[in-house]
Amino acid sequence: MTLVDVSSVSPALFVIGAVFIMLIFSLLSLGILKMFQLRYRSGWFSFAGAVVSAVVFGVILNTWFV
Repeated sequence: MTLVDVSSVSPALFVIGAVFIMLIFSLLSLGILKMFQLRYRSGWFSFAGAVVSAVVFGVILNTWFV
């Protein structure tokens, strides 16, 4: 196992990644919780929000950081 040099990662990339990862996984977990509570409509909205957030994250990464 070797060390990874993360000094070349910009602070903006780190913050954008952290915010979107927290947003996507919180929407996914909220959707699962709503499905267990038998609130299917709001659960599907949470899943859709997670998918939209992931697409927006991909577009932002492709536009600004690639």
